[in-house]
Parts: sequence; C-alpha cells; structure tokens
Amino acid sequence: MSDQNQQKPNSGQASGKKEIRISDNLPGGEYANAMQINNNKEEFHLNFLNIMGLSGKVSGKIITNPSHFKRMIAAMQENLEKYESQYGKIEEAESLVNKEIGFKQ
Repeated sequence: MSDQNQQKPNSGQASGKKEIRISDNLPGGEYANAMQINNNKEEFHLNFLNIMGLSGKVSGKIITNPSHFKRMIAAMQENLEKYESQYGKIEEAESLVNKEIGFKQ
C-alpha cells in the first residue's frame, strides 16, 4: 500500500478525525452530465458520462458494495435537500433514454 493511502501515525487521534488524501494521479474533477448504473448481487457499477451532441465519453467509474451505495444515496439526498433549501427547487434534466448516442453504420 502506498504512503498516500496510509494514515500518519497519531494524525487526527486527538480530534477523532481521520485524514483523507487525494492521490497525485487525480489532477482535478471530471464533468459528468449522465450516469449508467448496473449491479449484481455483490456490487454496484456507476459509470459517469460526459455527453456532448451525438458522442460522449466515460469520465469516471466507481464500483462499490450495496451498503456503501445506499449510504452514498443518503448523503446525496441530504446534500440535494440542503442545496434546494438554499437555492430553490432543481428541475430534473431531460432523460437520455431512447436517444441515439454513438456511431452509426
């Protein structure tokens, strides 16, 4: 395991907080305006997409277990509620279902 993923000895112990670091190979955020979710019994697979016009790319992939996925949904719901209470209701974006994306033959 690299040093980036290890907690420093005694770091955060006095305050009870854990230190989280971002790996050097993650230079910045990637924009996503769509997502695909698939699952099996053990895992949820989240593919974040950046769709522009008739093409797009996968901008990120996350694989997690069902209990972490459920906690992620709860955290996102809480943040969405906080956002809407501060800035107003968000209108849902148009669905990409049944829209052609990709190569045509």
